[in-house]
Amino acid sequence: MTVKAMRRAFVTAAILMAVVASAACGSPQEQANGGGDAGTAPVKVGIVHSQTGALASYGKQYIEGFRAGLSYATGGTNRVGDRAVEVTEVDDAGDPAKAVSAVKDLIGKGVKIIAGSTASGVALQVAPLAAQNKVLFISGPAATDAVTGVNRYTFRSGRQSYQDVMTAKSFIGDATGKKVVVFAQDSAFGKSNEAAVQQVIGGAGATVSSVLAPASATDFTPFASQLKAAKPDLLFVAWAGTSAPAMWQTLDQQGILASTTVVTGLDIRASWPTFGAAGTKLSFLSHYFDGASGNAAAQAARSAVGGTLDLFHPDGFTAAQMVVRAVQEGGDDVEKMVTALEGWSFEGVKGTTTVRAEDHALLQPMYQATLDGSGDQLTATLTKALAPEEVAPPAAAMKG
Repeated sequence: MTVKAMRRAFVTAAILMAVVASAACGSPQEQANGGGDAGTAPVKVGIVHSQTGALASYGKQYIEGFRAGLSYATGGTNRVGDRAVEVTEVDDAGDPAKAVSAVKDLIGKGVKIIAGSTASGVALQVAPLAAQNKVLFISGPAATDAVTGVNRYTFRSGRQSYQDVMTAKSFIGDATGKKVVVFAQDSAFGKSNEAAVQQVIGGAGATVSSVLAPASATDFTPFASQLKAAKPDLLFVAWAGTSAPAMWQTLDQQGILASTTVVTGLDIRASWPTFGAAGTKLSFLSHYFDGASGNAAAQAARSAVGGTLDLFHPDGFTAAQMVVRAVQEGGDDVEKMVTALEGWSFEGVKGTTTVRAEDHALLQPMYQATLDGSGDQLTATLTKALAPEEVAPPAAAMKG
Protein backbone atom coordinates (compact mmCIF):
# COMPACT_ATOMS: atom_id res chain seq x y z
CA MET A 1 0.00 0.00 0.00
CA THR A 2 1.35 3.41 -0.92
CA VAL A 3 1.79 6.12 1.69
CA LYS A 4 -0.99 8.10 0.03
CA ALA A 5 -3.39 5.12 0.19
CA MET A 6 -2.53 4.50 3.83
CA ARG A 7 -3.37 8.12 4.67
CA ARG A 8 -6.75 7.84 2.92
CA ALA A 9 -7.58 4.65 4.84
CA PHE A 10 -6.64 6.27 8.14
CA VAL A 11 -8.82 9.34 7.47
CA THR A 12 -11.78 7.15 6.46
CA ALA A 13 -11.47 5.08 9.64
CA ALA A 14 -11.27 8.21 11.77
CA ILE A 15 -14.45 9.58 10.21
CA LEU A 16 -16.31 6.32 10.83
CA MET A 17 -15.17 6.27 14.45
CA ALA A 18 -16.38 9.85 14.89
CA VAL A 19 -19.79 8.99 13.46
CA VAL A 20 -20.16 5.98 15.78
CA ALA A 21 -19.03 8.01 18.78
CA SER A 22 -21.49 10.78 17.92
CA ALA A 23 -24.38 8.29 17.68
CA ALA A 24 -23.39 6.73 20.98
CA CYS A 25 -23.55 10.11 22.70
CA GLY A 26 -27.31 10.43 22.05
CA SER A 27 -29.29 10.12 25.28
CA PRO A 28 -31.50 7.05 25.89
CA GLN A 29 -34.48 9.41 26.15
CA GLU A 30 -33.78 10.85 22.70
CA GLN A 31 -33.58 7.38 21.22
CA ALA A 32 -36.71 6.18 23.04
CA ASN A 33 -38.58 9.28 21.87
CA GLY A 34 -37.43 9.00 18.29
CA GLY A 35 -36.24 12.49 19.07
CA GLY A 36 -33.06 12.44 17.02
CA ASP A 37 -31.63 15.92 17.37
CA ALA A 38 -34.55 17.23 19.47
CA GLY A 39 -32.41 17.08 22.62
CA THR A 40 -34.09 18.95 25.44
CA ALA A 41 -35.97 21.40 23.23
CA PRO A 42 -39.57 21.95 24.36
CA VAL A 43 -42.38 20.00 22.73
CA LYS A 44 -44.57 22.66 21.12
CA VAL A 45 -48.31 21.96 21.20
CA GLY A 46 -50.94 24.33 19.82
CA ILE A 47 -54.45 24.25 21.31
CA VAL A 48 -56.95 26.02 19.05
CA HIS A 49 -60.41 25.96 20.61
CA SER A 50 -63.38 28.09 21.67
CA GLN A 51 -62.42 30.44 24.49
CA THR A 52 -65.23 32.81 23.48
CA GLY A 53 -68.36 32.42 21.39
CA ALA A 54 -71.33 30.06 21.60
CA LEU A 55 -69.23 27.04 22.60
CA ALA A 56 -66.94 28.76 25.10
CA SER A 57 -68.24 26.64 27.98
CA TYR A 58 -67.31 23.51 26.03
CA GLY A 59 -63.87 24.92 25.30
CA LYS A 60 -63.31 25.74 28.96
CA GLN A 61 -64.01 22.16 30.00
CA TYR A 62 -61.77 20.86 27.23
CA ILE A 63 -58.72 22.89 28.27
CA GLU A 64 -59.25 22.08 31.94
CA GLY A 65 -59.31 18.43 30.99
CA PHE A 66 -56.20 18.82 28.83
CA ARG A 67 -54.18 20.32 31.68
CA ALA A 68 -55.34 17.56 34.01
CA GLY A 69 -54.50 14.89 31.44
CA LEU A 70 -51.06 16.32 30.75
CA SER A 71 -50.21 16.24 34.43
CA TYR A 72 -51.56 12.70 34.76
CA ALA A 73 -49.76 11.33 31.71
CA THR A 74 -46.41 12.88 32.71
CA GLY A 75 -46.51 12.03 36.41
CA GLY A 76 -47.06 15.65 37.37
CA THR A 77 -43.99 16.98 35.54
CA ASN A 78 -45.58 18.24 32.29
CA ARG A 79 -42.43 16.88 30.64
CA VAL A 80 -41.79 14.03 28.25
CA GLY A 81 -38.37 12.76 29.20
CA ASP A 82 -36.12 15.82 29.36
CA ARG A 83 -38.47 17.92 27.25
CA ALA A 84 -41.01 20.36 28.66
CA VAL A 85 -44.40 20.42 26.95
CA GLU A 86 -44.96 24.01 25.84
CA VAL A 87 -48.66 24.68 25.20
CA THR A 88 -49.88 27.68 23.20
CA GLU A 89 -53.62 28.36 23.46
CA VAL A 90 -55.46 30.28 20.74
CA ASP A 91 -59.13 31.29 20.67
CA ASP A 92 -60.99 30.48 17.43
CA ALA A 93 -64.36 31.67 18.84
CA GLY A 94 -65.95 28.79 16.95
CA ASP A 95 -65.08 30.46 13.63
CA PRO A 96 -63.44 28.15 11.06
CA ALA A 97 -61.67 31.06 9.36
CA LYS A 98 -60.09 32.17 12.63
CA ALA A 99 -59.10 28.60 13.40
CA VAL A 100 -57.43 28.13 10.03
CA SER A 101 -55.49 31.36 10.44
CA ALA A 102 -54.36 30.37 13.94
CA VAL A 103 -53.29 26.89 12.87
CA LYS A 104 -51.30 28.24 9.91
CA ASP A 105 -49.55 30.66 12.25
CA LEU A 106 -48.69 27.89 14.72
CA ILE A 107 -47.40 25.61 11.96
CA GLY A 108 -45.28 28.49 10.66
CA LYS A 109 -43.70 28.72 14.13
CA GLY A 110 -42.71 25.07 14.03
CA VAL A 111 -45.61 23.53 15.97
CA LYS A 112 -46.12 19.92 14.87
CA ILE A 113 -49.02 18.98 17.17
CA ILE A 114 -52.38 20.78 17.01
CA ALA A 115 -55.33 19.91 19.25
CA GLY A 116 -58.69 21.44 20.12
CA SER A 117 -61.55 22.03 17.68
CA THR A 118 -64.59 22.51 19.88
CA ALA A 119 -66.85 22.97 16.83
CA SER A 120 -67.39 20.49 14.02
CA GLY A 121 -67.12 23.18 11.35
CA VAL A 122 -63.70 24.11 12.69
CA ALA A 123 -62.45 20.52 12.76
CA LEU A 124 -63.41 19.97 9.13
CA GLN A 125 -61.40 23.02 8.07
CA VAL A 126 -58.34 22.24 10.19
CA ALA A 127 -58.07 18.57 9.20
CA PRO A 128 -56.97 19.28 5.58
CA LEU A 129 -54.26 21.62 6.89
CA ALA A 130 -52.87 18.77 8.96
CA ALA A 131 -52.53 16.58 5.88
CA GLN A 132 -51.10 19.37 3.71
CA ASN A 133 -48.47 20.30 6.28
CA LYS A 134 -47.91 16.82 7.72
CA VAL A 135 -48.62 17.80 11.32
CA LEU A 136 -50.52 15.82 13.92
CA PHE A 137 -54.08 17.03 14.54
CA ILE A 138 -56.16 15.72 17.46
CA SER A 139 -59.70 17.08 17.17
CA GLY A 140 -61.64 17.70 20.40
CA PRO A 141 -65.37 17.88 21.23
CA ALA A 142 -66.33 18.27 17.54
CA ALA A 143 -68.73 15.36 17.00
CA THR A 144 -69.15 15.27 13.24
CA ASP A 145 -68.64 11.79 11.82
CA ALA A 146 -66.78 13.31 8.87
CA VAL A 147 -63.62 13.74 10.97
CA THR A 148 -63.20 9.98 11.22
CA GLY A 149 -61.04 8.75 8.34
CA VAL A 150 -60.63 12.22 6.83
CA ASN A 151 -56.83 11.75 6.59
CA ARG A 152 -54.05 9.84 8.34
CA TYR A 153 -52.80 12.89 10.25
CA THR A 154 -56.16 13.57 11.91
CA PHE A 155 -57.35 11.88 15.11
CA ARG A 156 -60.09 12.67 17.63
CA SER A 157 -60.18 12.72 21.42
CA GLY A 158 -63.97 12.80 21.81
CA ARG A 159 -66.95 10.82 20.61
CA GLN A 160 -68.72 11.15 17.27
CA SER A 161 -72.40 11.48 16.37
CA TYR A 162 -72.74 7.85 15.34
CA GLN A 163 -71.84 6.79 18.89
CA ASP A 164 -74.53 9.13 20.24
CA VAL A 165 -77.19 7.62 18.02
CA MET A 166 -76.10 4.05 18.77
CA THR A 167 -76.55 4.91 22.44
CA ALA A 168 -80.06 6.18 21.70
CA LYS A 169 -80.79 2.94 19.81
CA SER A 170 -79.81 0.93 22.89
CA PHE A 171 -82.98 2.11 24.65
CA ILE A 172 -85.20 0.03 22.34
CA GLY A 173 -82.95 -3.00 21.84
CA ASP A 174 -83.78 -4.77 18.59
CA ALA A 175 -84.98 -2.01 16.26
CA THR A 176 -86.73 -4.33 13.82
CA GLY A 177 -90.33 -3.25 13.34
CA LYS A 178 -90.07 -0.39 15.87
CA LYS A 179 -91.44 3.08 15.14
CA VAL A 180 -89.03 5.96 15.80
CA VAL A 181 -89.81 9.66 15.49
CA VAL A 182 -87.22 12.43 15.46
CA PHE A 183 -88.34 15.78 16.85
CA ALA A 184 -85.88 18.52 16.00
CA GLN A 185 -85.49 22.05 14.77
CA ASP A 186 -85.56 22.66 11.05
CA SER A 187 -81.88 23.59 10.98
CA ALA A 188 -78.54 22.08 10.00
CA PHE A 189 -78.20 20.68 13.51
CA GLY A 190 -81.68 19.18 13.50
CA LYS A 191 -81.37 17.72 10.02
CA SER A 192 -77.99 16.16 10.78
CA ASN A 193 -79.56 14.35 13.74
CA GLU A 194 -82.50 13.30 11.60
CA ALA A 195 -80.11 11.84 9.01
CA ALA A 196 -78.07 10.03 11.66
CA VAL A 197 -81.13 8.40 13.22
CA GLN A 198 -82.40 7.40 9.80
CA GLN A 199 -79.04 5.84 8.94
CA VAL A 200 -78.33 4.10 12.24
CA ILE A 201 -81.69 3.12 13.72
CA GLY A 202 -83.57 3.04 10.44
CA GLY A 203 -80.77 0.95 8.99
CA ALA A 204 -81.28 -1.52 11.83
CA GLY A 205 -84.89 -2.14 10.81
CA ALA A 206 -86.91 0.65 12.45
CA THR A 207 -89.36 2.90 10.64
CA VAL A 208 -88.11 6.46 11.11
CA SER A 209 -90.11 9.65 10.55
CA SER A 210 -89.54 13.24 11.61
CA VAL A 211 -91.33 16.27 12.95
CA LEU A 212 -89.29 19.41 12.33
CA ALA A 213 -90.15 22.74 13.95
CA PRO A 214 -88.94 26.14 12.74
CA ALA A 215 -86.06 27.43 14.84
CA SER A 216 -88.20 30.50 15.55
CA ALA A 217 -91.16 28.48 16.92
CA THR A 218 -92.52 29.48 20.34
CA ASP A 219 -95.82 27.55 20.40
CA PHE A 220 -95.09 23.81 20.48
CA THR A 221 -98.63 22.50 20.99
CA PRO A 222 -99.22 21.68 17.27
CA PHE A 223 -95.96 19.73 17.14
CA ALA A 224 -96.78 17.91 20.36
CA SER A 225 -100.10 16.84 18.84
CA GLN A 226 -98.30 15.35 15.83
CA LEU A 227 -95.88 13.47 18.10
CA LYS A 228 -98.68 12.09 20.26
CA ALA A 229 -100.63 10.91 17.22
CA ALA A 230 -97.57 9.11 15.83
CA LYS A 231 -97.39 6.80 18.90
CA PRO A 232 -93.67 6.06 18.52
CA ASP A 233 -91.77 3.37 20.39
CA LEU A 234 -88.96 5.89 20.70
CA LEU A 235 -89.06 9.67 20.41
CA PHE A 236 -85.60 11.09 19.76
CA VAL A 237 -85.35 14.81 20.53
CA ALA A 238 -82.48 16.94 19.23
CA TRP A 239 -82.83 20.53 20.44
CA ALA A 240 -80.62 23.53 21.06
CA GLY A 241 -81.25 27.10 22.12
CA THR A 242 -83.34 29.19 24.45
CA SER A 243 -86.69 27.68 23.42
CA ALA A 244 -85.83 24.35 25.05
CA PRO A 245 -87.64 24.98 28.38
CA ALA A 246 -90.92 25.85 26.64
CA MET A 247 -90.60 22.87 24.30
CA TRP A 248 -90.03 20.39 27.15
CA GLN A 249 -92.85 21.88 29.20
CA THR A 250 -95.27 21.45 26.29
CA LEU A 251 -94.27 17.82 25.68
CA ASP A 252 -94.73 17.13 29.38
CA GLN A 253 -98.12 18.86 29.57
CA GLN A 254 -99.37 16.96 26.52
CA GLY A 255 -98.56 13.64 28.19
CA ILE A 256 -95.94 12.60 25.66
CA LEU A 257 -93.23 11.96 28.23
CA ALA A 258 -95.52 9.52 30.04
CA SER A 259 -96.67 7.68 26.91
CA THR A 260 -93.39 6.68 25.26
CA THR A 261 -89.63 6.49 25.74
CA VAL A 262 -88.23 9.96 25.07
CA VAL A 263 -84.47 10.09 24.54
CA THR A 264 -82.23 13.11 24.21
CA GLY A 265 -78.60 13.97 24.78
CA LEU A 266 -77.36 14.97 28.23
CA ASP A 267 -75.54 18.26 27.73
CA ILE A 268 -73.27 20.10 30.19
CA ARG A 269 -74.47 20.43 33.78
CA ALA A 270 -75.33 24.11 33.40
CA SER A 271 -78.03 23.18 30.89
CA TRP A 272 -79.84 20.63 33.07
CA PRO A 273 -82.29 23.09 34.70
CA THR A 274 -83.68 23.89 31.22
CA PHE A 275 -85.46 20.52 31.27
CA GLY A 276 -87.67 21.79 34.09
CA ALA A 277 -90.09 19.25 35.50
CA ALA A 278 -89.55 17.11 32.40
CA GLY A 279 -85.98 16.32 33.40
CA THR A 280 -86.80 13.38 35.63
CA LYS A 281 -89.10 11.84 32.99
CA LEU A 282 -86.54 11.63 30.20
CA SER A 283 -84.02 8.99 29.19
CA PHE A 284 -80.59 10.37 28.37
CA LEU A 285 -77.81 9.24 26.11
CA SER A 286 -74.56 10.54 27.50
CA HIS A 287 -71.01 11.01 26.34
CA TYR A 288 -69.97 11.66 29.94
CA PHE A 289 -71.15 13.01 33.29
CA ASP A 290 -69.57 13.11 36.73
CA GLY A 291 -69.78 9.66 38.28
CA ALA A 292 -70.16 7.74 35.03
CA SER A 293 -66.74 6.19 35.67
CA GLY A 294 -64.46 5.91 38.69
CA ASN A 295 -61.10 4.61 37.49
CA ALA A 296 -57.71 6.16 38.31
CA ALA A 297 -57.83 8.56 35.35
CA ALA A 298 -61.32 9.78 36.31
CA GLN A 299 -60.26 10.29 39.91
CA ALA A 300 -57.18 12.25 38.84
CA ALA A 301 -59.24 14.38 36.46
CA ARG A 302 -61.88 15.08 39.11
CA SER A 303 -59.26 16.17 41.61
CA ALA A 304 -57.50 18.39 39.08
CA VAL A 305 -60.61 20.28 37.93
CA GLY A 306 -61.94 20.94 41.40
CA GLY A 307 -64.13 18.01 42.31
CA THR A 308 -66.79 17.73 39.57
CA LEU A 309 -66.29 16.49 36.03
CA ASP A 310 -68.47 17.58 33.15
CA LEU A 311 -69.27 16.61 29.59
CA PHE A 312 -66.09 17.62 27.79
CA HIS A 313 -63.41 17.19 30.45
CA PRO A 314 -62.63 13.69 29.11
CA ASP A 315 -61.99 15.05 25.60
CA GLY A 316 -59.21 17.31 26.83
CA PHE A 317 -57.78 14.69 29.18
CA THR A 318 -57.68 12.11 26.38
CA ALA A 319 -56.05 14.59 23.98
CA ALA A 320 -53.22 15.14 26.47
CA GLN A 321 -52.72 11.39 26.87
CA MET A 322 -52.49 11.09 23.08
CA VAL A 323 -50.01 13.96 22.82
CA VAL A 324 -47.73 12.38 25.42
CA ARG A 325 -47.95 8.99 23.71
CA ALA A 326 -47.13 10.54 20.32
CA VAL A 327 -44.04 12.35 21.63
CA GLN A 328 -42.81 9.43 23.72
CA GLU A 329 -42.85 7.17 20.68
CA GLY A 330 -42.23 9.62 17.86
CA GLY A 331 -40.21 12.54 19.22
CA ASP A 332 -40.52 15.23 16.54
CA ASP A 333 -41.20 12.75 13.73
CA VAL A 334 -44.88 13.15 12.86
CA GLU A 335 -44.97 9.93 10.82
CA LYS A 336 -43.83 8.01 13.90
CA MET A 337 -46.40 9.87 16.01
CA VAL A 338 -49.18 8.72 13.69
CA THR A 339 -47.97 5.13 13.81
CA ALA A 340 -47.72 5.27 17.62
CA LEU A 341 -51.36 6.33 17.97
CA GLU A 342 -52.86 3.93 15.45
CA GLY A 343 -54.24 0.93 17.30
CA TRP A 344 -53.23 2.31 20.70
CA SER A 345 -55.44 1.21 23.59
CA PHE A 346 -55.28 2.97 26.95
CA GLU A 347 -57.20 3.77 30.12
CA GLY A 348 -58.82 7.17 29.78
CA VAL A 349 -61.34 8.95 31.98
CA LYS A 350 -64.16 6.88 30.45
CA GLY A 351 -62.30 3.58 30.73
CA THR A 352 -60.66 1.46 28.04
CA THR A 353 -60.28 3.61 24.95
CA THR A 354 -58.82 2.55 21.60
CA VAL A 355 -57.72 4.45 18.52
CA ARG A 356 -58.91 2.28 15.64
CA ALA A 357 -55.97 1.92 13.30
CA GLU A 358 -57.79 1.90 9.98
CA ASP A 359 -59.76 5.15 10.33
CA HIS A 360 -58.77 6.72 13.69
CA ALA A 361 -62.25 6.39 15.21
CA LEU A 362 -61.99 6.61 18.99
CA LEU A 363 -63.68 3.54 20.42
CA GLN A 364 -64.96 4.26 23.93
CA PRO A 365 -67.78 3.52 26.38
CA MET A 366 -71.02 5.50 26.18
CA TYR A 367 -73.76 5.83 28.79
CA GLN A 368 -77.48 5.74 29.55
CA ALA A 369 -78.54 8.06 32.37
CA THR A 370 -81.46 9.58 34.24
CA LEU A 371 -81.81 12.80 36.22
CA ASP A 372 -83.07 13.10 39.78
CA GLY A 373 -83.92 16.15 41.85
CA SER A 374 -85.12 19.54 40.65
CA GLY A 375 -83.93 22.97 39.58
CA ASP A 376 -80.20 23.46 39.93
CA GLN A 377 -79.98 20.46 42.29
CA LEU A 378 -80.36 17.83 39.58
CA THR A 379 -78.01 14.87 39.70
CA ALA A 380 -77.30 12.28 37.00
CA THR A 381 -77.47 8.57 37.69
CA LEU A 382 -75.87 5.92 35.51
CA THR A 383 -78.37 3.30 34.32
CA LYS A 384 -76.13 1.48 31.85
CA ALA A 385 -72.59 1.72 30.51
CA LEU A 386 -72.28 0.58 26.91
CA ALA A 387 -69.04 -1.12 25.92
CA PRO A 388 -67.00 0.46 23.12
CA GLU A 389 -67.88 -2.31 20.66
CA GLU A 390 -71.61 -1.83 21.28
CA VAL A 391 -71.54 1.72 19.91
CA ALA A 392 -68.62 1.50 17.48
CA PRO A 393 -69.16 3.25 14.15
CA PRO A 394 -68.59 1.27 10.97
CA ALA A 395 -65.01 1.54 9.71
CA ALA A 396 -64.53 4.41 7.29
CA ALA A 397 -62.13 4.33 4.37
CA MET A 398 -59.15 6.60 5.04
CA LYS A 399 -59.36 9.44 2.53
CA GLY A 400 -55.80 10.66 2.56
